[in-house]
Amino acid sequence: MKNMKKRSLRRIFAGILGIGILLTGAAPCAAAAYGYDEYGDPIVTATPVPDGQAAAVTPAHSSYYSQAADTDSIDGWPKGPGIEAQAAVLMDVNTEAVLYSKNADTQLYPASITKILTTLLACENLNTKTNITVSEKASTSVTAGDSSIYAAPGEKFTRDQALMAVMLQSANEMSVAVAEEVSGSVKKFAELMNWRAKLFGCKNTHFNNPNGLPDENHYTTASDMAKIAKSAWLNPLFRRYCTKRYYEIPPTNKFAEARQLLNHHKMMKNGEYYYEGVRGGKTGYTDASGNTLVTYCKRGNITLVAVILNSTSAANAYSDTASLFNYGFENFEKVDMKVSMEPVPFKVLPCDKYILKNNGNTYPFYYQTKVYVTLPKGIKKSQLNKRQAVLQNAVGPLRLKSKYYYKKQMVGWGMQYERNIVSDLLLTSERFPAAERFVLFTDLIRRFCIFCSQGLHPEIFSLIGFSDPDLSGNRSMLMAKGKAVIYLGIVGTEPTDLPLGRASADGTHGTYHGTVLHQTLL
Repeated sequence: MKNMKKRSLRRIFAGILGIGILLTGAAPCAAAAYGYDEYGDPIVTATPVPDGQAAAVTPAHSSYYSQAADTDSIDGWPKGPGIEAQAAVLMDVNTEAVLYSKNADTQLYPASITKILTTLLACENLNTKTNITVSEKASTSVTAGDSSIYAAPGEKFTRDQALMAVMLQSANEMSVAVAEEVSGSVKKFAELMNWRAKLFGCKNTHFNNPNGLPDENHYTTASDMAKIAKSAWLNPLFRRYCTKRYYEIPPTNKFAEARQLLNHHKMMKNGEYYYEGVRGGKTGYTDASGNTLVTYCKRGNITLVAVILNSTSAANAYSDTASLFNYGFENFEKVDMKVSMEPVPFKVLPCDKYILKNNGNTYPFYYQTKVYVTLPKGIKKSQLNKRQAVLQNAVGPLRLKSKYYYKKQMVGWGMQYERNIVSDLLLTSERFPAAERFVLFTDLIRRFCIFCSQGLHPEIFSLIGFSDPDLSGNRSMLMAKGKAVIYLGIVGTEPTDLPLGRASADGTHGTYHGTVLHQTLL
């Protein structure tokens, strides 16, 4: 009897529920979770839709979709795909050849892809022993809805923990904490960011914070962002943070539980928009910027970086990136230029003689690495033009720079150096007699005056031996080529007095020895 009553009640309840669904038009949830994946995210399976009920809906394209790529105007260049984003660039990381560009020089908000440069500067200025303590200002710099790991004032993190939080979780407060550790304040760090961006060849970029939160004075272009992203990728330490899919921060002095960080880039392995060869990247979004995306992908001997600015949605940003990669890998190839090994003599000045231990007034240049260009398939090397220039440095090896062009489009470059710089050229003030140190210092002052008279920025190019900020100022690029760089500083200066930031103990940045910064062997 009791069972019969129960069954009756169940039937009544089911009937009422069914009627309610019919009357309200309610439906089962479109997706249901069935367990969790290896990163702690729910595994979601879509509920199938009966045949005949699924209407094919094609979303409308953005107003930028039909806009032709800038590179389409190059005679003989493969026509680029239509993309939804306002601006985009596809670049070969190793040759710096721009394969695709659209509105490449339009100034737009970058959002969190700003953190690529923040992380790179931290890689260059902080060592493995660095402990980062979150300040009150950093902790309270985020508001509700911001990306964060909810770091507390006084909470301590290692360099790796902090940078993993920046790149994987896109933690805004940790970006501020990193900036304060590198430069002492967000303002000084922004100055460092802008200085470094100029050395990368960025001409239409200005950064005002380390995390990319909305600011009318914080902007970049797809072209400039590609240069920054390319330079960052050539730093092995940066790649470690960029390519990590999962990381766990153990309990800290302020937080009793471990924090699980998952890379938000969904084109990586097991991601919703997985693309074969994608190594990593950085996502970004604010209402002002729209969706932004930087992605690195390697197939065969080609590594490409794609930059997307102001996309209408995250899905479109990923689909645009996939279209660009398909375009790049299907239509282009890397070609060995097989450059000449003939030496080129060039006179050096007194300061160079001491640093390079030159016994005469000439040194030969030698190509240290193979020179490659990235060309549309079917284009022959004979169709290229070469431009060369001898680059004079305040310090360090003299260089012969060669750029290769196809119909005014740069497709690759090569660099010749005087000679291999070896470890026995590590210079300290103790290794030089007083008379020679005086010659070094007076020659540096003379060069300082020359650079100032030429209208170059006195606090940058007089202290660092680079006269070609578009390429050679990139220490990461030199790192990739296995070269050494020598930096000179003024007597009595402290690391924080220079735009370079602070010296590191692990040799990534340089240490100070009187008038001479030690040669960084890269």
